[in-house]
This record gives sequence, structure tokens and C-alpha cells, in this order.
Amino acid sequence: MRPRRQLQALVFDFDGTLATLTIDFRGMKEELLALAREVLPGIAAAGDTPALEWLDSLFVHQPGIAPGDAQALRNRLECRIVDIEVAAAQCGALFDFVRPMLTRLRGKGVRTAIITRNCSKALYQVFPDAAELTDGVFTRDDVHRVKPDPGHLLAALEALGVSPGRAAMVGDHVSDIRTGKRAGTLTVGVLTGSSSRRDLLGAGADLVADDGRGAAQALLEWPGRD
Repeated sequence: MRPRRQLQALVFDFDGTLATLTIDFRGMKEELLALAREVLPGIAAAGDTPALEWLDSLFVHQPGIAPGDAQALRNRLECRIVDIEVAAAQCGALFDFVRPMLTRLRGKGVRTAIITRNCSKALYQVFPDAAELTDGVFTRDDVHRVKPDPGHLLAALEALGVSPGRAAMVGDHVSDIRTGKRAGTLTVGVLTGSSSRRDLLGAGADLVADDGRGAAQALLEWPGRD
């Protein structure tokens, strides 16, 4: 039997959950690899490793590059990631249900936040009033560790003053579900992004909804809610 929880906060992923998913992650990794190989010709492709994690590991055990050159390359790659994200954001759009949903949740006394691996500039380009309609926005620029590390979600919940057992993580990707599971929250997958119902349930989602609006409604009706 599912535990009864008084849900006090919903934390949403952004791309694919609240806004259209427009970033070409494969293309991003290919471009970053080409840039990196200009300085480090022998480095391996990222494969299935996400771009941010690949970048973090790039300079481990690289004796052939001076520290200053390594930092210059890292800065160049990080700037290119931001450029790609901002360009993608120009083609992105917030889902129509988002603003009414967030307003309704606030009216119900439910706190909300956004956590995203995306940069702040890209998020606010798509959702300029995000900070006004939520209780917190936590891009990768705002935290030390990004999801699927649970520290990203836990930092948001700490800022909201809500314990994991009173919160839910809502996202379109299996990594969002894993983030919530590791942090100890309820988890809800949505089908507006990159993962199928089967994948989300396989990752351990407590619920799967068609979109964020459906997720919010289901969570307002979750056992234990007033």
C-alpha cells in the first residue's frame, strides 16, 4: 500500500516537462568533442555519458596539457554549451498549461520549484517570469551538483523548507525519476518529453501522467492531501 503523505511541494524539471524539448544533445556532444580534440586529439567520445559529466571527467589523467591550457579549454567548452542551450531556447516554448497550473498550485498552498541542468539564461529566455510564479528556480548555475545527483533536488527542497517525504519530483526523463528516488520524494513521470511510460515506470515512477498539468492534478488528489 502506498504511504500517505501530506504533499507540500512539487518540484518540476524544465525541458520536456514545462517547455518543449529542443536541445540536440547528440549534436552538442559531437561539437564539444571536435573542439576538445583540437587540443587533446586522443580523447574518447562521450558515448552515453551526458555532456556535463563528460566535461567534468575530460581533464582527469590528462598529463599532456598544462593547467592553464586545460582551464582555457574547459572555459571554451562551457561557453559553447551555453551558446547551444540559448540558441535552442530561441526555438522553445512554455507549454500552455504551465502558468495556470502554477497559479492554481499556489492558490492551493502547494509550493513549487524548478530544477534543471540547463543554464539560467536559456531558462529565463523561455520562461521570463519563472521566479515570480514559483517559489524557486534552480538551474545548474545555482547549485554545486546537478540532477540526477539528488543534491540538486535536495538543495531546492531545503530552500523551500520542505522535507523530501512531503514533496514530489515531476519530470519527463528517467533521470528525473532517479533523482527523486535518490532524494526520497514521490516521483511522477510525464509523457511530454523524451521517455516512454514504460521507461518511466521501469525507473520507479510512482505515477505517470500525460503532462505536467495531469501530474499536478493527480498529486493534489494524492492520498494524504487535504
